[in-house]
Amino acid sequence: MKAKWRILVVGAMLLVLMQPVMAGNSEEDAKLNIIMGCLIAVAIAGIASAIGLTLAGTSAVAVTAEKPELFGRLLVLQVLPMTQSVYGLLTAILLMMGAGLLGGAAKIDFAAQPWIGMAAIWIGTIVGLTGLSAINQGMVASASIASVGRNPEVAARGIIFTVMPETIAIFGLLVAILLMTGLGLL
Repeated sequence: MKAKWRILVVGAMLLVLMQPVMAGNSEEDAKLNIIMGCLIAVAIAGIASAIGLTLAGTSAVAVTAEKPELFGRLLVLQVLPMTQSVYGLLTAILLMMGAGLLGGAAKIDFAAQPWIGMAAIWIGTIVGLTGLSAINQGMVASASIASVGRNPEVAARGIIFTVMPETIAIFGLLVAILLMTGLGLL
C-alpha cells in the first residue's frame, strides 16, 4: 500500500515540475505531450494490472494445485485485473488517432489549440491513476479464488465482488472519453 502512494506522489510531483517544460506552444511540443499522455495511461494502468494479475495468479496457482478441476472458474477471476491495462491502451489509441499520429489527419488544429498536448497528459493521468484500482481488484480476486477453492459454488459471487473495484477505472475511462470528445480529439 505504501508503494502505491509513493508512486502516486512521485508521479504527481513529476507532472507539476515538468509543466513548464511540457507547456510548449508548437505543434511538435503538443504532439510530444500527447505521446506523454499515452505513455502515462498505458504505463501506470499496465503496471497496476501486472501487480493485480500477480496477486490473483498466485492464489489461483495454489488452488489449482490441489483442485485442478477449478481451473476454468479461477481463470476468470485471475484475468479480471488486466482490464485496466486495456483501458490505458484504448485511451492511448484514441489520443493518437485524435492527434493524427496513426497515419490519419489530426482532428484538431495545434496552432489554434497549443494547450491540447497538456490536456492529453492530464487525460492519460486520469486513466492511469484510476487504473491503480487493478491492484485492489487483484486483492479481491485473490480472496475470491481462495473462497472458490473452499466452496466452488461461490464463484459467481466472487466475480461480482472482484468486478466492483473496476468501477473506478471505468469512471476514469468515461471521463477521459468525455474530455477527448469535448476537446475535439474524437
